Amino acid sequence: MAVTTRPGKPSRRKVRQTDKFRPLRRQVKLPVWGDIGIRLGIAFGLLGLVIAIHWWDRDGLVDNVDGHISFLDVVYFTMISVTTTGFGDIAPVTDRARLFEAVLVTPVRIAVLFIFVGAAYDFVIKRSWEKWRMARIQEQLTDHVVVLGYGVSGSQSVGELIERGVDPRCIVVIDPSEERLADAEKLGVNVMAADATRDETLKSVRIAEAQSVLVSAGRDDTSILIVLTVRHLAPKVPISVVVRADDNELLARQAGADNVINPVRFTGLLLAGSVKGAHIADYLADLASVGGRVQLVERVVTEAECGQSITDLKSGGQGLRVYRNGRAIGFWEDDCQTLQPGDIVVEIVPTSGSEEE
Repeated sequence: MAVTTRPGKPSRRKVRQTDKFRPLRRQVKLPVWGDIGIRLGIAFGLLGLVIAIHWWDRDGLVDNVDGHISFLDVVYFTMISVTTTGFGDIAPVTDRARLFEAVLVTPVRIAVLFIFVGAAYDFVIKRSWEKWRMARIQEQLTDHVVVLGYGVSGSQSVGELIERGVDPRCIVVIDPSEERLADAEKLGVNVMAADATRDETLKSVRIAEAQSVLVSAGRDDTSILIVLTVRHLAPKVPISVVVRADDNELLARQAGADNVINPVRFTGLLLAGSVKGAHIADYLADLASVGGRVQLVERVVTEAECGQSITDLKSGGQGLRVYRNGRAIGFWEDDCQTLQPGDIVVEIVPTSGSEEE
């Protein structure tokens, strides 16, 4: 069965961002040594330009040792001049030579300095600092939530997790877009600009130690490939994935997803529910968000609740369903009248906001 995708409508936030100028760019696939070579080439090219200028205007220089300016003297003077060493044995004496030093050589001196300092920062200091920070973050990653894709669905899920009390430092967001990650980073979460379909990327965020993985890549085929990769590396970690085509839901489950969410189908349910009652859609949205008056909670029954009915939960919530050995049991069924150890109950509880009201 082919994986199909459906283009989505851009969000309002994306539409507003199009007003901002963005340069056309493309990733440069240049190795580290290639970048170093280019920088050294530019630096030596500038030095060659200064040597040519000094050689052309060598009559404006004076050698206090032998009084003769050779080509080697010009090279020597250029190097000590650009590096701002200056021993005073060779010096510009004419007005034109001094003008060249002030107007032409000084900017070259600054440019060469920035090239070497910038190279040292990029390839030594910056990389070492980033590796050290990444190692520190990785040490603290355990029982965390990994969000793969920070589009509309991914950003909403991260915001909702934080609203539900999840520590942002326990959330990892992976997305190839630096622009999206900039928004995620403002929330205090850990971010990585990388391809979530690669094993190296998922291993670097300790995917096998995660509490849960949320996949929303924007395309069904990419999301299913990510699910396959995650399931290969983390066989026991719960995976939730967003797919938009009905015929891809089965493929997502076969790939290893525990929960498959179809936003198109959910929207249709809300619309259909509004036909039969004006408040049904409002109540369903209220249940789904922590910002509403009520909230759906899934938890394991406590020891004190074992033997009790689902209507007598110690939390004071309204029990709806019990999951026992992989089987869903409704609150009206006889098996829900006696809770057992290991049962997972789904209940409706009031939020803190509703209690204050």
